[in-house]
Amino acid sequence: MIECAVVGASGYTGLELIKMLVNHPTFRLSYLGASSESGRIETIHPSLKDIITMPVEKVSAEDIARRCSLAFLALPHKASMGLARQLLKLGVKVVDLSADYRLERETYEEFYCPHEDPEHLSEAVYGLIEYTREDIAKARLVAGPGCYPTATLLGILPFIEYIDTSIPLFVDAKSGVSGAGKKLSETTHFVHINDNFFAYNPLKHRHAPEIAEKISLFKGEKTTVNFVPHLIPATRGELVSVYAVLREDIDPMKVLEDAYSQERFIRISDRPVDVKSVAGTHFCDIFASVNGRSLFVSSAIDNLLRGASSQALASANLMMGLDEGAGIPVIAYTP
Repeated sequence: MIECAVVGASGYTGLELIKMLVNHPTFRLSYLGASSESGRIETIHPSLKDIITMPVEKVSAEDIARRCSLAFLALPHKASMGLARQLLKLGVKVVDLSADYRLERETYEEFYCPHEDPEHLSEAVYGLIEYTREDIAKARLVAGPGCYPTATLLGILPFIEYIDTSIPLFVDAKSGVSGAGKKLSETTHFVHINDNFFAYNPLKHRHAPEIAEKISLFKGEKTTVNFVPHLIPATRGELVSVYAVLREDIDPMKVLEDAYSQERFIRISDRPVDVKSVAGTHFCDIFASVNGRSLFVSSAIDNLLRGASSQALASANLMMGLDEGAGIPVIAYTP
């Protein structure tokens, strides 16, 4: 068995990691930590009563290193990098779900804060598995992509070579409320989000530079990304639509087939995709259509799973020499 830790166990992504690890064939959950909440995990998350009983401890890198060879950090940005730095120096492999290692230093410091661990930032592998699988398998540190960039990049990357990148990409994204985390706010209050639907941080959201940076990384093309996220009155699920102008005529379904026919967690759809079909799974469903030189690409994921926790687990599987799909959920929450 491979002993592992979940730090940030009190949050939604931490809970999703615990749910998968409880039944994992090789990983054993040996440490739970949280920065702001302690007690027993079955008290913090009542849904785990009679499933798992463990204390949630004050975070200690030394305690984690004594008991685990792998740690998942489900912490907010700024909170991960200090702990990750300590764990890596103690020989623990790290999968970080925050933004702390997923961007180049200049981009990170422009949109977040000064980086405290440039030493390890340079070795972090971006955990978009379909594009970095071989690097992940050799990594000590994997940075989980943001949920919006995951859905956007998986949808649009196969088309970049056919797109006029001098024209900005327009990304229209919609996510369930769980993407905002457990912390209470006015916009996620029930009486505000119920029967409501609105954009937030339009054209200013910090996932836009992440998308643009990774398009350049994977495809060598620089483009402007106009990104508008929306909050929808649903618990989970994410639907991203990308609009672009083509340089030439293409068969969009053939482009997707050529890119993903061998990928077991990408499902190419011949009709527009929906969030219900991927809720509770690691799948990304993608649909594309053209009208003349106009391209429409739509992708759907579970924001807590493919957009965070199951993507982290798949990366961890590869890092530890296991099958990528070990412990990964594939049955949707339908109806």
